[in-house]
Amino acid sequence: MSKLGRRKMPLLLLPNNNNNNGDMQIAECGCDDAAYDGQAKRSQKGYNATLSERRRRHDDGGGGGGGGDGAEKWRSMQQWQPCTFLVTSHRRMLPEFYSAQHGFDFMDSEVQMLFIDAFLQNNRVDNITQIMGYHPQYLEAFLRTQQIMLRGDGPLPYDYRHYIGIMAAGRHQCSYLINAQIQEFVLSGGDRGWLQGLEYVPKKLADLYEINKILAHQPWLITKVHIEKLTKGSGWSLSELVHAIVILSHFHSLSSFVHGCGINPEIDHVNGHTFRPPSLSEDIDVLSSSPTPSPLQEGEVVILMEKMKKLTEEPQEGEASQEEMTKRFEKVESQTIELTSADVVAPTPQADILRFVDDSHFGYQDFAKRGEAADIPTFRVQDYSWEEHGYSLLNRLYPDMGTYLDEKFGITYELTYYTMGVLNGVDTSTLRRSIWNYIHCMFGIRHDDYDYGEVNQLLERSLKSYIKTVTCFPERTTRKDFDSFWRDFKYSEKVHVNLMVTEARMQAELLYALRALMRHMT
Repeated sequence: MSKLGRRKMPLLLLPNNNNNNGDMQIAECGCDDAAYDGQAKRSQKGYNATLSERRRRHDDGGGGGGGGDGAEKWRSMQQWQPCTFLVTSHRRMLPEFYSAQHGFDFMDSEVQMLFIDAFLQNNRVDNITQIMGYHPQYLEAFLRTQQIMLRGDGPLPYDYRHYIGIMAAGRHQCSYLINAQIQEFVLSGGDRGWLQGLEYVPKKLADLYEINKILAHQPWLITKVHIEKLTKGSGWSLSELVHAIVILSHFHSLSSFVHGCGINPEIDHVNGHTFRPPSLSEDIDVLSSSPTPSPLQEGEVVILMEKMKKLTEEPQEGEASQEEMTKRFEKVESQTIELTSADVVAPTPQADILRFVDDSHFGYQDFAKRGEAADIPTFRVQDYSWEEHGYSLLNRLYPDMGTYLDEKFGITYELTYYTMGVLNGVDTSTLRRSIWNYIHCMFGIRHDDYDYGEVNQLLERSLKSYIKTVTCFPERTTRKDFDSFWRDFKYSEKVHVNLMVTEARMQAELLYALRALMRHMT
């Protein structure tokens, strides 16, 4: 056993069989270094087994938790849901967790298998995983990508990877992710002295902070000059730098998801807590007393559906010229400025976060206010796209990561259950496209083949305001922001909006960074 001795793993919530009130007991797990390293370095081949194969092994009583008592334990664990915003807030959301009509069930075998995978990766089923469990197809892609990024083969040492995650999460004051990555950093053998602050890290790592700051808030400012400073002056290889950029963009965008969904720390972290699931009788009371959409709200859903149907089925009167399409994009771009409330003050970072933050006053500025358009023109996807340019360059410098990210982007963009609020059989493709392109618009990215007039037709002001806050100022997100849009939509549909913010934002950051890398290389 090493000098670290017995490693203490995160606390687990296990069912308490000594009472009938649904309380959970806390168990502390530990393992020696060899056991931990064996788990942490599971072969990627085993992890990449198909979901059906993992389910077969599980049903046969093999790896991944087995059946019988183990399965019962996992069913019990699914009753412990993540606390979003407030402990009491889940009382209103409980009917959705337990009702099949909402399209989500923690008892679903696919979700259970994914939770087991998450547990094997992280020694816990954290709140992020449980919230993402609303969308199992996305969760599987997310877990696989994050596992490879942080623990798989790659040019960066493991302690660097987790410390870069800390630096990235610090830009949005995301203590949830900072604390999680501090734990991973220590377990990976990182120098604890680095945790005192940025001034204690090696120069090579400290020099990365400028790109971290720019990517997090104004990615359009990154140029090949920034790349040259790191590769020629700080000793970064191109493959190392690409790996670092992927991690930075991952944690920037994941900070948006954490703040956007109001995810609280786990019970064993600072300010973490859980709740006691209600009894069955309480469940019935909640179900019977849960608010139903008002006729006005139901009418709003129908109106939105009719707008989408009209855009899909009815041909537009004449094809708009490129000049007109440009004007529509610029109109939407300029309107985003109005969504920033002047009386909203950014929260002051806490001392334990500030040590990982430099130039805390640097933040998002509306792209429309960037100054001379000639100096920083609109990013046209037709000139540099993820599909034709970014994907191949990333795969070249960081093998296979482009493929994993491309799958994750595609799943998020195409994800649909053909539902909208209480309605079924709805084609949501136009709505999803408008949300994705609107997020890109806030970063100055324009899709030439898209009519931005659809954004104002489909996205109400409260939704646009929420999207901008979560995308550009996630640390300012409040419960009021979350409740203000799509009041009659399912909670899982609001989670989907946050997933789109997460992935569209990450893609936007990568597009700017990879274009700068390409210009540096040519």
